[in-house]
Amino acid sequence: MSPSQPALAGKCALVTGSTAGLGYAIAEGLAGQGCNVILHGLDSEDAVAAARRTLQDAHDVKVAYVRADLSTDQGASQLFGVADAAFGGVDVLVNNAVVRYFAPIDQFPVEAWHRALAVNLSAAFHLVRLALPGMRARGWGRIVNMTSVYGERGAISRVDYVTTKSALLGFTRAVAMETLADGITCNAVSPGSVLTPGTAERLQAIEASGIDHEQAVRQFLAGKQPSGRFVRPEDVAASVAFLCSPAARDITGAVLPVDGGWLAS
Repeated sequence: MSPSQPALAGKCALVTGSTAGLGYAIAEGLAGQGCNVILHGLDSEDAVAAARRTLQDAHDVKVAYVRADLSTDQGASQLFGVADAAFGGVDVLVNNAVVRYFAPIDQFPVEAWHRALAVNLSAAFHLVRLALPGMRARGWGRIVNMTSVYGERGAISRVDYVTTKSALLGFTRAVAMETLADGITCNAVSPGSVLTPGTAERLQAIEASGIDHEQAVRQFLAGKQPSGRFVRPEDVAASVAFLCSPAARDITGAVLPVDGGWLAS
């Protein structure tokens, strides 16, 4: 790598759940480090075309998009197969795709529970399982699992999210231990409250009660993020990019909180 070349030039990154919000910010951060990128989601090709071109033109990298349903084993296999073939291998895997359902445990739909296990947890297992042989053959790989503060905290009416994010922490450590001698690292990034499109909708619902935006933010973050402000998606993306960089080669099995002091409080 020449001094002027980005740290991850020529690598290929697959980021699940990356057509918008935090996933897209992560994809953009990796593209900025020279990665060719595979975007993933459930949108049509046309719906993602502008976002794909933006990444490609801004960072002079190759960007592809794969539509795949990660609620099935076949969907995960399809996604990996296309991604692996697109740029000759997946060097960086970011497991970001997630579904949520809000309900008390005794009212939680069984189908929503199974979907959360499949998308939030089993998809990560399948994609890591499929990615490891190629990473081992190349002697280099970076796996980042997007967890959450709720992977280390309980929460009401969020049993699917809390359970799957907690399980991803154990999964991260297990993968890290199995890849110590392979030039591969596996870490987790644990964001607090990030101002994503989904969060913005919830803020708007609070504002509909007649309070202003700043008051809505304070109400939303009350008892959570001591910083009193949302985590920026680009800062989470920078943390992911750091874990994929040469400087982080000896960081594996770790959890990096990006949470405005939430877990420290």
